[in-house]
Amino acid sequence: MTRLGDLERAVMDVLWDSVPATSDGVTVREVADALDGRELAYTTVMTVLDRLAGKGMVQREREGRAWRYRPAATREAHIAQLMLDALDLGGSRDAALVRFARSVTGTEAEVLRAALSAEAGLSDRVEDPRAGGPALDEATDR
Repeated sequence: MTRLGDLERAVMDVLWDSVPATSDGVTVREVADALDGRELAYTTVMTVLDRLAGKGMVQREREGRAWRYRPAATREAHIAQLMLDALDLGGSRDAALVRFARSVTGTEAEVLRAALSAEAGLSDRVEDPRAGGPALDEATDR
């Protein structure tokens, strides 16, 4: 998976934060307006969205003369893929996983344990141990 540049990340953050999965997406103008503090030209935002579409990060549909954009995957799925890609950088995947597991907080470790238990078929849903956190299920990573 390709890493995102600063502007690409800002555009994806707009899409992830403002486009529900059931939405038809947003236009270039709507993304540009959401990036109001950056003073970007409309064409710059259009070019970034076009490149993100080419990378498979966004899906787009024609609406009249304009395109509507939405994320191809959730933020969480993107981050998970980045983590998997990092494991492929070389060396021992096992050693990297152990090092990672030793570096997480207690709460994060509980989330990992619950997810691994659910993956092993020990439970259907993963309860998020963070106080008041929602239950996690397979739909969380899409």
